[in-house]
Amino acid sequence: MRIILYLRRTRLDRGDSRKELHMEKSKRMDTRTLTVLALFTALVVVLQLMGAFIKLGPFSISLTAVPIIVGAALYGPAAGAWLGGVFGLVVMFTDTALFMPVSPIGTILTVMLKGICGGFLSGLCYKALAEKNEWLAVLAASIVFPVVNTGLFLIGCRLFFMPLINEWAAAAGFASAGAFMVTGMVGLNFLVELAIDLVLSPVILRLVKLGRKETK
Repeated sequence: MRIILYLRRTRLDRGDSRKELHMEKSKRMDTRTLTVLALFTALVVVLQLMGAFIKLGPFSISLTAVPIIVGAALYGPAAGAWLGGVFGLVVMFTDTALFMPVSPIGTILTVMLKGICGGFLSGLCYKALAEKNEWLAVLAASIVFPVVNTGLFLIGCRLFFMPLINEWAAAAGFASAGAFMVTGMVGLNFLVELAIDLVLSPVILRLVKLGRKETK
């Protein structure tokens, strides 16, 4: 009888030890996740502030897509949405002087939604493809973010700022405001940002994953 009780206690103690180890491991992972996300958040802020001084045409180049894409790939769509939201906040306070007087609500909606949706959908795309092919997943995510970001910006312009866009198109000598939006406003910026995302995102994601393996 004593032997049976002893064996039961031993099993319970082992079970408790495993639970404690699992909880400690989860806490370490949560702390690491928060630390890396905080680092990516800081990168988004710094890179967007730097990018505000690099302009092609009337708008600045966005350098923040890479940490958003990598963060979304590492920690999922919610992390991508968070980083995209931070990107939107920085843009709203640094690069919306032309739009805010025309429609404050339209400016806020456009700027915030394009960042949040871009980060979320980028993470969702990576999550859907990563098990099949990780390189394909990160390349697809690198395409999704600039497409969504630019696409929602153009939709926002169409919904809220067309009088202003028509003035700019006429001043630039474009017969069509639509052609001006695609070629004069975002065309070159989009191609440059897409190229940066496709080149840097896979490399940085790979380096971060290698670093995580070495620290385990």
